[in-house]
Amino acid sequence: MPPQTIVERILSRHAGRAVVAGEIAVCRADIVIGTDGSGPMAIDYFERMGGRALFDASRICFSLDHYAPPDTPSTQAFHRRIRDFAGKHGATVFEVGEGISHQVAVERGLVAPGDLVLGADSHTVMCGAVNACAIGVGSSDLAAAMMTGQAWLRVPETIRVHLAGTRPPSLAAKDIALALVHEIGSDGANYQAIEFAGDALELLTLEDRLVISSLMVEAGAKVAVFPFDARTADYRRGRAGRPGQPVEPDSAARYVREVRCDLSVLTPRVALPHAPDNVVPLAAAAGAAVQMVFIGTCTGGRAVDVRDAWRAFVQAGGRLAEGLQLVITPASREVLDEISADGTLANLTAAGATVTMAGCGACCGTSGVIPADGMTVLSTANRNFKARMGNATAVIYLASPAVCGAAAATGRIPERA
Repeated sequence: MPPQTIVERILSRHAGRAVVAGEIAVCRADIVIGTDGSGPMAIDYFERMGGRALFDASRICFSLDHYAPPDTPSTQAFHRRIRDFAGKHGATVFEVGEGISHQVAVERGLVAPGDLVLGADSHTVMCGAVNACAIGVGSSDLAAAMMTGQAWLRVPETIRVHLAGTRPPSLAAKDIALALVHEIGSDGANYQAIEFAGDALELLTLEDRLVISSLMVEAGAKVAVFPFDARTADYRRGRAGRPGQPVEPDSAARYVREVRCDLSVLTPRVALPHAPDNVVPLAAAAGAAVQMVFIGTCTGGRAVDVRDAWRAFVQAGGRLAEGLQLVITPASREVLDEISADGTLANLTAAGATVTMAGCGACCGTSGVIPADGMTVLSTANRNFKARMGNATAVIYLASPAVCGAAAATGRIPERA
């Protein structure tokens, strides 16, 4: 067997034979995750393909996260369709308010190291933070996986990203991720895997890794995977689920490209409208006026993110800028419970923030608080394309929770984090 990357090793295990980049492989899935965004269409495909039963109901779940809460008869019907199908076949449903599909799957230990995860949300790749091969798929592929437990995949080439140096206190995971998206380019990792390595890995919490893995989709990555280490083990300790089989790359594994990121010299970043790779140092965007700040999603909606935003808000004055709308959307019910228990939620609501139900929220413009016409938004989300938040006239910047928190108090993008 030739030396293999992490992804090659995981896919070999799931294909039942040794595979290398460029090969086509039929691989068994460990968990299949649908959402209310594409789940109804996947169910339609399942039935049209003659599906009569799920390959393993315990390994299939649906998340009602994109329309949380549903606000039209059509989206209510999407949810009923999913609930009825899951009830009939025994699949799990993450109900409205439980959170974002891949966030909940990681929190509950449903994703284990070494797993192959197939998810209907493109940001399912986030699960790679726990040493899994997690891939976003379309509705027809999701339907086939629900029926057979398998997926037809081309084994991706791998880019290795070396993280080195000492991390400055002001450097957020979002800054690292945005810098990498800019360096690699919006399609620089198209249908490739990104594998992280380097001495600076130990400086990244598991929550940091979730942010970075998720944002690699914006560089076109099919997979974004971290090695298993003490950070992974600590996060998973006490969470339900299988122990998994951690995977490391072979020392002589072949990579299509090597990227080095020195945290010592990296500074806070902002993605300018209208692309996630349109990234500049924070200082280059400082002073831009904003009318809405959004704290949420799988790249900025965890408890640590909300706390960081609150601290920066207090340091910047602690009063909501006149006319500014501050929206907080927790990534999951677990996050909501954490920020409720420690008083952060009460502080934010007292300051005038709007706190919405856990889920995707305004990220893709299908629920939550939608920007007004011409509004400038500073967001912790993963995408800032035109119309991304449901209004094509809005202008969206992306930044870390701390930068967003400071802007909520001043009404402008700050000079420093």
